[in-house]
Amino acid sequence: MEYKGLIDVACSDTGAKVIYCSDEFFADSSRMLQATDPVWIDDKYDGNGKWMDGWESRRRRDGKDDFCFIRLGRKASIKSFNIDTTHFTGNFAPGISIQGCSVPGGTTDDLVVDSSAVSEWFDLLGKKEIKGDSHNLFECAANNPITHLKITLHPDGGIARLRAYGEFWEEKRDSSFAGINVLSKESGARAIYANDEHFGCLSNVLEKHEPLSMADGWETRRRREPGNDWGVLALSKPALVEKIIVDTKFFKGNFPHTLSLSTANVSDQEDTSIIESSQSWTKLLERQKLGMNQIHTFEKKDILHNEPFTHVRIDIYPDGGIARLKFIGKFI
Repeated sequence: MEYKGLIDVACSDTGAKVIYCSDEFFADSSRMLQATDPVWIDDKYDGNGKWMDGWESRRRRDGKDDFCFIRLGRKASIKSFNIDTTHFTGNFAPGISIQGCSVPGGTTDDLVVDSSAVSEWFDLLGKKEIKGDSHNLFECAANNPITHLKITLHPDGGIARLRAYGEFWEEKRDSSFAGINVLSKESGARAIYANDEHFGCLSNVLEKHEPLSMADGWETRRRREPGNDWGVLALSKPALVEKIIVDTKFFKGNFPHTLSLSTANVSDQEDTSIIESSQSWTKLLERQKLGMNQIHTFEKKDILHNEPFTHVRIDIYPDGGIARLKFIGKFI
């Protein structure tokens, strides 16, 4: 089942959130939306029993099913699901079904949960049997744009991760659409590769919130060999950029000396080939000197081309860390 070019639209990194859960006695339902792979910790227990990295309800005795409601970060259409039950063996949910709905912006969560604001819940995944400690892959039954999901476990148990692969839905907009950060997790951007993430992951530069510390950015180790550190980022769809923001907040004795950016407009290529070709991409921003603990803004006069692109290569010289990288522009 192909996920290439698709976004996990139910990931907490893109703003998805559980707004109601019938039962999460053994494990918090919000964990199933995390971008990280599930982990197993041998001796970790809490007040209710074995700690599990996912959503797990207690054993039902009333013949009913457990369920939860999820609000997506943005309206989306879904192509396929991966119901990941990694590490759930004797406690996984034997069955699952998923429904979706679309409600107008501004609708409060309580109105979705009690269905008073929902004209129709429709099936995205009919009741399916799933296996424990496995990746259970399913095609989505409908391509309607949705704002919310309802996940039902039949009858109880746990899953480690819910992955809903699809695309964010863009309403028709006028020229005022310009001015969003097209290079953010909220906009569907993702980190593909970094040659070094010793102190901080490249994906951190895509976060919407203000940097919290040096750990909340991308930082490489001290480079002792020739060359420079670099990474590759992917947008959710082609875009144009009008302003570039590089934030080195909290990076004082360890910010890069200079930085440059290159772009490419590619489709239907594996990430591996994209990474390999990135050295020859078109320069978007020549090497610019950076300063410590500050926001650097580069306007149109600094930007070398106005062509649409889908991928960005960031080169830092020779090493160091940055907190955020923002591309203010528009999707096309």
